Amino acid sequence: MRWTPNRVTLLRVAVGFAAVGLFGRGAWANLAAVGLTVVSIALDALDGHIARTRKLATPMGAQIDILGDRMIENVYFTYFAVVGMVSLWLPVFFFARGAATDFLRGLAMRAGHSGWGANAMLRTWWGRALVASRWSRGAYAVMKCLCFCYLGLELALSRGPVALIGDLAGDAQGVIRTGAQVLTWVTAGFCLVRALPVLLEGWKYFADGVVARGGKRVARKMA
Repeated sequence: MRWTPNRVTLLRVAVGFAAVGLFGRGAWANLAAVGLTVVSIALDALDGHIARTRKLATPMGAQIDILGDRMIENVYFTYFAVVGMVSLWLPVFFFARGAATDFLRGLAMRAGHSGWGANAMLRTWWGRALVASRWSRGAYAVMKCLCFCYLGLELALSRGPVALIGDLAGDAQGVIRTGAQVLTWVTAGFCLVRALPVLLEGWKYFADGVVARGGKRVARKMA
């Protein structure tokens, strides 16, 4: 089978879901889930590498890649919120951020703009740097990997009756919990920063759609 970026994306989504399915099924299953999490993030880098080196990058492929990102981050943060390891507002934030940015990207695509290349939706240099540059995408992938692996290791080592370490002193448990909160919300903050260019530059496509459907008067009210 010839591996394409889209097939790699589908594989990493499957690996991510398999990892989340292993969490909570015992300490060693939790550790296996952490390993699969690393594999899933590595596959995220691989699909981009294949797209660039084999010149297989397409607007549809970019959308599929974004969809894969949404599915992975949402399923992980939802699981950790359900078991009480992160705030419920964390997955809510990621759902809302993804829905807003994907909605605006969809409007931009209808207007003939893609997410990358010369005809990209983002026109400002700082917007392209924050959203589409390799350093930004790489940093965000690393932050998510650290976040998911940290929470997974905490689950395997110190939480529940099957934890490998067992009960820890209150101070140690507090330090671990604080580290998890800091890491997850820093990741969420960077996610929000990367969303700002899309929200700011994508608003014009929404405004143009309001004008086209309801006239300038309606557009002014919506603004």
